[in-house]
Amino acid sequence: MSRPDITQSALYNEDLAPVSMENRSWSMWAIAALWVGMAVNIPTYTLASGMISQGMNWGEALLVIALGNLIVLLPMVLNAHAGTKYGIPFPVILRASFGTIGANIPALMRGLVACGWFGIQTWIGGSAIYTLHSVIFGFEPATAADMIPILGLSLGQLSCFLLFWAMNMAVILAGINSIKWLETLAAPFLLALGLGLLWWAVSAGGGFANVLSAETVAKVRGGLTTEFNFWGAFWPNLTAMVAFWATLSLNIPDFTRYAFSQRHQMLGQLIGLPTTMTLFAFIGITVTSATVVIFGEAIWDPVILLGRFESPLVIGFALFGLTIATLSTNIAANIVSPANDFSNLSPRRISFKMGGLIAGVIGILIFPWKLYSDLSNYIFTWLLGYSALLGSIGGVMIIDYFVLRKMKLHVEELYQRVGEYSFGSSGINWRALVAVAIGISVNIPGFLQQATNGSIQVAEIFNTLYTYAWFVSFFLAGGTHVALTRLFPPKS
Repeated sequence: MSRPDITQSALYNEDLAPVSMENRSWSMWAIAALWVGMAVNIPTYTLASGMISQGMNWGEALLVIALGNLIVLLPMVLNAHAGTKYGIPFPVILRASFGTIGANIPALMRGLVACGWFGIQTWIGGSAIYTLHSVIFGFEPATAADMIPILGLSLGQLSCFLLFWAMNMAVILAGINSIKWLETLAAPFLLALGLGLLWWAVSAGGGFANVLSAETVAKVRGGLTTEFNFWGAFWPNLTAMVAFWATLSLNIPDFTRYAFSQRHQMLGQLIGLPTTMTLFAFIGITVTSATVVIFGEAIWDPVILLGRFESPLVIGFALFGLTIATLSTNIAANIVSPANDFSNLSPRRISFKMGGLIAGVIGILIFPWKLYSDLSNYIFTWLLGYSALLGSIGGVMIIDYFVLRKMKLHVEELYQRVGEYSFGSSGINWRALVAVAIGISVNIPGFLQQATNGSIQVAEIFNTLYTYAWFVSFFLAGGTHVALTRLFPPKS
């Protein structure tokens, strides 16, 4: 019996096609470099700020960050398996569990969240360019009188934002190999830059003992308005740390499909993810603590910190470093997935590059500078809210692939409109969608109370569940998917 010609299928294009072994070029060091490039960014640098302000000491905050990244590494490696084994991207893997049509629902859920993150990171990059140029060229930053109506940005801020946006789009239009090239070159440069910043902070601050003393960290924290409860702060912050890379734990196959082997993808991720996140969070803590000693105040924002330097050469070099750091994060973490996800909607009409452009336009239309304006909302509403959604999808994907399918997929069938993964004529596996909906629903009441700052009050049980949002949704959705599949097995 001859195999079907998947190249003629409406579900196929070259960007979504399986990558053969001879066309794979990503070693464990390329995967590790990918993670270094993604993890070195301003949000990682400031990741401990919220926890320290709540009352944690620097060691406790660093422990939560390290533990959260070790936890998320597990679903990351598990979801990466199918990508490496079969050479297929995230939305194509989704077809096995959600159906050839139903896969578009979780793919868009992932893709739209990535568009939000893309917009935020692009705003951070553009804002850094604007701020540091104001220092280099000596012009006064924009005031309220300079703001463009509706947008809430000055012409200069908008121009820098669009400039950085265009840089991102240029890399995407150059294709996936340009992304590997960018990440591989950026990784050693960013590591050296971070270690150089750490050396400056410790030297200028009088050594580690002085910089990280309890007295200095207390000044970083400021006054506490309520008595600190470590465990009360630990669990929501741990969930937020897991949620930080919850998106990548889904679409990591978009990259591991190019890996030489499972060993390369697993070791690369182990080397690159938890180590880089912990190191750069530590650098953020140490440098910020040093600013208390050097400048008399805690400066978490590295852009503001760089504005304190007087040398245009130092500021120019720092501007280049920040641009590379934000660009390498944004491209890999926030554009690759929606580019593939939008392509999956109509593979014959939407290519990877066109999908990237669509994601870029959405990243502008959401007004990311408004999303990023409130740090509390950013950490607790945005991160926890989307972790609840994506935990459900991850639970269904992993349970379906490892428990129900025993890691066996029929690749040709994944590209057939009618076949094994069409679940009848609908192309939708209702069991998986119901499981995701149940995993999400239990977190919605807690999300609403958090999102409205208490204007909507719910039973305390829902707030407790929301504290563990990613874990609850992951296991509840995965368990529901198994139960429904066993109770109502799909017709073969």
